[in-house]
Amino acid sequence: MFSKKTILYTLILFVQFPVFAQQKNNVSTLYDNQPAKDWMTQAYPIGNGRLGAMIFGGVNREQIQFNENSLWTGDEKETGSYQAFGDLFIDFDHSASPENYSRKLDVNQAIHSISYSANQVKFERTYLASHPDQVLAFHYQANKKGSLSGKISLKDAHESKIIGSQNELVFGGALDNGLKYNATLKIIHEGGTVKLIDGENGNKQLQFDKVNAFTIYLAASTDYSPLRSKQWREGNPVDKNKKVLASIGKKSFSEIQKNHIADYQKLYNRFALQIGAGSPTDFLTTKERIISYKSKADPALETLLLNYGRYLLISSSRKGGLPANLQGLWNNSNNPPWRSDYHSNINIQMNYWLAEPSNLAELHWPYLDYINSMREVKKRNTQEEFPGVRGWTVKTENNIFGGESFLWNTPGSAWYAQALWEHYAFNQDKTYLGDFAYPILKEIAEFWDDHLKRRPDGTIVAPNGWSPEHGPTEDGVSYDQQIIYDLFTNYVEAADTLKIDEAYRNHILNLRDNLLKPKIGKWGQLQEWETDRDDPENKHRHVSHLFAVHPGRQISVNKTPELAKAALVSLTARGDESTGWSMAWKMNFWARLQDGNHAYKILRNFISLVGGEGIDYNEGGGIYENLYCAHPPFQIDGNFGYVAGVTEMLVQSQEGFIDLLPAIPDAWKESGEVKGLRARGNVTVDMKWKNGKVISYSLASPEVKEVKIKLNGEFKTVKTSKN
Repeated sequence: MFSKKTILYTLILFVQFPVFAQQKNNVSTLYDNQPAKDWMTQAYPIGNGRLGAMIFGGVNREQIQFNENSLWTGDEKETGSYQAFGDLFIDFDHSASPENYSRKLDVNQAIHSISYSANQVKFERTYLASHPDQVLAFHYQANKKGSLSGKISLKDAHESKIIGSQNELVFGGALDNGLKYNATLKIIHEGGTVKLIDGENGNKQLQFDKVNAFTIYLAASTDYSPLRSKQWREGNPVDKNKKVLASIGKKSFSEIQKNHIADYQKLYNRFALQIGAGSPTDFLTTKERIISYKSKADPALETLLLNYGRYLLISSSRKGGLPANLQGLWNNSNNPPWRSDYHSNINIQMNYWLAEPSNLAELHWPYLDYINSMREVKKRNTQEEFPGVRGWTVKTENNIFGGESFLWNTPGSAWYAQALWEHYAFNQDKTYLGDFAYPILKEIAEFWDDHLKRRPDGTIVAPNGWSPEHGPTEDGVSYDQQIIYDLFTNYVEAADTLKIDEAYRNHILNLRDNLLKPKIGKWGQLQEWETDRDDPENKHRHVSHLFAVHPGRQISVNKTPELAKAALVSLTARGDESTGWSMAWKMNFWARLQDGNHAYKILRNFISLVGGEGIDYNEGGGIYENLYCAHPPFQIDGNFGYVAGVTEMLVQSQEGFIDLLPAIPDAWKESGEVKGLRARGNVTVDMKWKNGKVISYSLASPEVKEVKIKLNGEFKTVKTSKN
């Protein structure tokens, strides 16, 4: 136990830490010296949780492709797919080649900026996606009056006509499922003139001439509602957009930008990481940094990728809205890969692994609300497939109306339930647990109570399981068993916390204790199936039978060392290189197994530049020039899983104590500092280390309490400080 004097001295040391230096183009900036040519690999994303855009940054012609995350085909039966919304084009009257071109995305402020010179005039653009004002805002200026001339046009991804007025362009319509949509663009300009003109095929355009500066505000909406009781519809998107643009009123762009940054940084600034002294890279593009990384250490690039992942979650998942899908909210196709949907066999779950530990708990809510909103549709669909069961489960592919397709992923709802428990585990909100999470946990537990098979010897197994994308179908698949174990463990702890349902709690505990347990096979591996037939040469990207290691907590180095050793054997056999999201999961596996150097090896593999078109997704992944994760093609879960993997290397708390630096790799040991990491138990962790040892730390919680920690290899009980 630390003395009060020791704790006070530690806290004083921490308060005196300098603010992290964020060098230009180091840990917070993506940079290129030329416009993007490709949407997926080069364009930069902005988003406000609901609206998103991909910026190309062309000089003579700017293209901004945009999305609104409720624009979906399908219904309660048919999955459909997430849709592109449209494109904004701006054609500039430039007559000279640009000089000193710069295109940057600052994830510290969520600002995209472009600058260049032409004809001895400097042109600057500032782009943002405002959450407070619910618009996309694009500001253009030049250092010489009257230098901006050109045309503005819109394109509906569903090909409706563009109409307009003196300073507005509008399009809208309805999808085949009846979902209505509308986009409205408004321009505010200084000097010069703006007028409505006829473009191609009867579509209206806006022409601006000799303007000093102008700002474009773009609002986009649908009539989607997340409430089934309202038949998934509410409001008129035309009226919604008019209200948004009217609310901007006479606000200046600088005021909108200021409010945007303040709102964004309330979330982003809660967490910061510094590894080593940093590495100035002012003259390298992001692509050049990725290439250079293979031969030269760049801990700042590793940190940038973490910061980028948090930026992407803030930009694609805000409380009150829909969760991030397979591509966050960025999509330029009406037939996107895997529907750009909510995949239930790891992908949507991985999207939210970072939310709690990286101090973005509010951003978990879109996923939690989504789970809640789907319950009644899923119960009906589940009853049709599994007559007589209580509760519900899901198929692999899912939309925003409860519709689903592809194969049944029966443990999918139990994996969803883990997020419900984890939000409580990190935040300790009993009202949330009792009113919101517990009823859902119970009904999913009831599904498995009814669906599980009881064998004559007392063993309980999940019937007709399927190891994702690996097969085959049989009873007792490890993936199913481990997820059900996790569900039952979380349900029991929830009932204990709330002191309710004692009889049913005991029944579920009995079921859990009689579940078929993980097995060790003939070559020392953790078996993927009940039968011992794993192939040591198999390199399949899904390592689903290690769920009990991560994100589960059934297997650990401390409590089940033999099973942890078997998991290491399986993980080693599967290999280090894989698709992007798979490598991100492997980072988390190796961190949980407390092998920091191997987790770091996977991290370095992840930071590999993936080239252009025509890549078979089975050939392995990495990242693109814009840092998007390559499955390939683009899947955002790898970006989010990377952040989670780094947090697992720094702090773990799934075993009832807080383990500081449980899997720090040799490459990070020299020095480092982290602020704002979250641990289960509603504890915020700040710490600084040197030579692989924690030299100062702070543990804070809403109320002072004792917590068990593992500090530099030794267990201690310490008191937290009050937030």
